[in-house]
Amino acid sequence: MIAEFREFINRGSFIDLAVGFVMGVAVTGVVNALVDRVIMPTIGLLFGEPNFDLILTFGGVDADGVPVGSVGAVITALVTFLFIALALFFIVKGYNAMQRKAAEEEAPPEPDPADVVLLREILEELRGKPGVSDGSPAVGDEPA
Repeated sequence: MIAEFREFINRGSFIDLAVGFVMGVAVTGVVNALVDRVIMPTIGLLFGEPNFDLILTFGGVDADGVPVGSVGAVITALVTFLFIALALFFIVKGYNAMQRKAAEEEAPPEPDPADVVLLREILEELRGKPGVSDGSPAVGDEPA
């Protein structure tokens, strides 16, 4: 059982998942800063307060003055989620564009078609036989 667990842990997909998780946690700070400091204040300038927590409240308020029930809090969470998803979309889109550009620059030349390869092999074989030249007419040979 321990050997199976060790095999599971050492599989590449598990390690890739762990690295992806750690990178996701690291990127969270960047995305949150982008959303909290750039996107949501821009929405606030365009449409007013970006906090919808006080919309459609019910059930009174707690000791801190925060509504006990608030549909607006759900709306705020949804708007924040959508803008975080949008920010990540643009980050991934830019990253993918850079990867495609790098792949195009590093792409090896396309291999020759099969018929060209075959003709080269035939030519090499013919060059190896005695009495066969490189394809140029021999001295004294005249076209008929």
